[in-house]
Amino acid sequence: MAQTRLQLLGPVQLFHGDEPVPIGGPGVRGLLALLALRPGKVVGLDEIIDALWGHDPPATARTIVHGNVSHLRRILRDLDGPRILTTPPGYRLDVEPDLIDVHRARTLLDRASLATPEAAAALLAEALALWQGPALGGVPDSLRAPELEDLRLAVHGARVDADLELGRHAELIVELSPIVRADPLAERTAGQLMRALYHAGRRGDALELYRTVSRATLRTLGVEPGAELRWLHERVLNDDLPARDVVAPAAGAEPAKAISQLPAAVPNLAGRAEELAWLDALVTRAEAGQTTIAVVSGTAGVGKSSLVVWWAHRVAPRFPDGVLFASLRGFDPHHPPLEPAELLTQFLLGLGVDTAKIPELLHERVALYRSLIAGRRMLVLLDDARTAEQVRPLLPPSARTMTVVTSRSRLDGLAVSNAAKQRVLGTLAPDDAVALIEELAGPASLNHALARLCGYLPLALRIAGARLSASAQRTAEELVDELGNERTRLAGLQVDGADDSVRAAFDVSFRGLPGEVAQTFLQLGAVPGVMVGPHVMAAVAQITVAEARRRLRTLAAHNLIAETERDVFVPHDLVWLYLRELAEQELGDKERDEALGWTVRYYQAAADRARRRLGRVADPLDFSDVLADDVLPPLPGFAEAHDWFAAEWPNLLAVLDAAYTAGRHDDVWRLARLAHTYRVACPLLDEWMRMADLGVAAAEAAGDVEGQCWLWLARCEIALTFELPGSGLTDAERAAELSAASADQRLRTSVDLHLGRALSRLGEHERAIERLAEAIANAPDVTLRGQALSSCAQAEKRAGRLADAIAHQRAGLRIDRELGDDVQVVVSLDKLAELSLRIRDLEAAERYVWEAIDLAISREFVAREGTLRLTLGRVLRARGDIDGAREQLALSVRIYERVHPKLVGEVRTELADLQ
Repeated sequence: MAQTRLQLLGPVQLFHGDEPVPIGGPGVRGLLALLALRPGKVVGLDEIIDALWGHDPPATARTIVHGNVSHLRRILRDLDGPRILTTPPGYRLDVEPDLIDVHRARTLLDRASLATPEAAAALLAEALALWQGPALGGVPDSLRAPELEDLRLAVHGARVDADLELGRHAELIVELSPIVRADPLAERTAGQLMRALYHAGRRGDALELYRTVSRATLRTLGVEPGAELRWLHERVLNDDLPARDVVAPAAGAEPAKAISQLPAAVPNLAGRAEELAWLDALVTRAEAGQTTIAVVSGTAGVGKSSLVVWWAHRVAPRFPDGVLFASLRGFDPHHPPLEPAELLTQFLLGLGVDTAKIPELLHERVALYRSLIAGRRMLVLLDDARTAEQVRPLLPPSARTMTVVTSRSRLDGLAVSNAAKQRVLGTLAPDDAVALIEELAGPASLNHALARLCGYLPLALRIAGARLSASAQRTAEELVDELGNERTRLAGLQVDGADDSVRAAFDVSFRGLPGEVAQTFLQLGAVPGVMVGPHVMAAVAQITVAEARRRLRTLAAHNLIAETERDVFVPHDLVWLYLRELAEQELGDKERDEALGWTVRYYQAAADRARRRLGRVADPLDFSDVLADDVLPPLPGFAEAHDWFAAEWPNLLAVLDAAYTAGRHDDVWRLARLAHTYRVACPLLDEWMRMADLGVAAAEAAGDVEGQCWLWLARCEIALTFELPGSGLTDAERAAELSAASADQRLRTSVDLHLGRALSRLGEHERAIERLAEAIANAPDVTLRGQALSSCAQAEKRAGRLADAIAHQRAGLRIDRELGDDVQVVVSLDKLAELSLRIRDLEAAERYVWEAIDLAISREFVAREGTLRLTLGRVLRARGDIDGAREQLALSVRIYERVHPKLVGEVRTELADLQ
């Protein structure tokens, strides 16, 4: 079966087997490239817009991206290939990385680093062949990925090194000469050409090449060539350049034996293939003569030291002058961080300097250290650093010495001042996490559950495995039960020593935070949800959004939370539990209650703003004056409001549960009603019903009759949307009974609307039309009148009054357009298509449904799109286009399988009739 491949190394292209698949213009190609550069990772919508349009995106940028995503999804669906998944706050490409040429090239480079010269040359030649022209061809000019050129240079340089070892000097002279002529500042390539010329018996040409490069660097940069090229020149002058690539020690220094200060590594390293490949690629950069500093950061217990030490043992042979290692004790609970002077003493002793000859002054120790390692090819590991200042004096000057730093903090200062490459280490993949447990405790059926409860955090996994292996009486079932309770989970993730626990590791990080940032971290423990942003933290902490963002990013820099996308901060599961415990221990009852209260008020105000961008609001709830405007997210239009609800939905449910538990019943039913509008636009049965039931219970507990009415109507809406048994009549009648004495005309009209729709669905057409006619006549505003017109049209359709139905539906559509209510426009267009099909006006039916589909795709009304595809399939069948009908019904089935699983049988039956 042909596979779907993605090409980024050249014109961006999609292939099915060997056949190119047309995908569209620069915007679509750029979107596909952005997702393919990070397969399996979420690419935020804001990041996509920035990449495709730079700092001047059009007002419709979000709509354009939504439409392009839908376009690509249709293409990929037809190929049965990769999938684009909506994963707030953006999109994720679900694809095997090896089907993307960029990731294939990285894999080949990684394999070549461990292969023999013959095998390496073949692997690297295969990797170079993946480039079909300048990378990312045909995408918008604003989209840049300079790392792809770095990758090409690394692959090419490594392949030339392998060919040099194989003695292919004549071929290399032909290949490299034009490259160096075009860019004499490319010192690595110039050095490789010098070697080829020398070993081909052209020593004079090699010396002339050096003079050419030297003149170019002096003229352009005002400096001599780098140390590596100067050393190479000296060897050629002396006619003693060895056949293999070795580096002499610094001038005037005695040759030193290889140093090895590495601590023992773990027996096996679970997972981490991407991180190992990243580190290996940096070794290639160091071997090419580029100054290379890597910072591996991550939260406590994520396995930074284990990864780096295990990797260092593997690559140590590539650093012939040895490995220096020091623990900087940046986050040691019992000792202060080591001073640079102490660390330099340790390194100088390792380099063979007598104790008596170690200088007293720090700058003199730095100078001696740098002079001793200059020109050497070494690896320096600096483990558990606290700050960039602690690290800087230990950075070696040699371009061929690589430095790797681990820290709980990101050490952004090293990226700014020393061009350090950064990698934040995440938790393990589920299968790798299970493998880590099994390494300690052996296989067991519950290891997957145990790994999940450990949050896939290596420290927690090792503790769980150690606890299982330490006692033959303890079973996996018992440990899963213990960790399954959130209140006892952190206590269960420790062994005998108090320091050997997940809680202790997090506590060390927390105690080192600046005062106001530590306070924000504490308040975060009182905020329900699975993620947090600067707007809600500004409301809770009573600070500006800018200050809240700064504090959250400081916490992210300490790797206590992660900024997964712009302004989206997510703590690890176990950090959340630690936060909850911390808030309970260090915040008083009043402080926690105030934090929850501000959280609830924020979500009420933000949800109210968002729902008014989505469509009509029938209830009288208004939270526009609860919070200052600058604390709330802007949400200028439909797309932004939709995206806000999609991203914040898990938080909304968590806030509802927490507020209900705290007895804030009035807050709960109001927030449930506010969020109801989003689920009308994007139906999802189980979560919608759970929210409505909680709202009803809260309104009853609060004794608020009108609140009960609005939530019973929400339940009725759910029943009507998903065609549940009874179609919501009982819920509507309950609301009618409760509202009988109400003076609120909006509520009474809404009750008539829902009663009429429920009666119509049950076949009581005359009663339904009578109720809906009352709603049209008594509607207090155009919003409710539009809903009543549309509902009455449906009742008339069921009663066979098609002319009346079309007239009422067209009137309803005019109101929908006037209000800018895209949800209702889609619904009304679909209903008009159905009515036109009934009267055999097939041209009008197809026109209505295509307009609705285009709008549904641009607005990502996925559930509505499934319904519309079904309608279109029926229209095409009536027009005799059986193939087209089959295609549309198949698309409807795929959508219904995801969003309407209980209704998919009907569509499958229709599709089967067409086979």
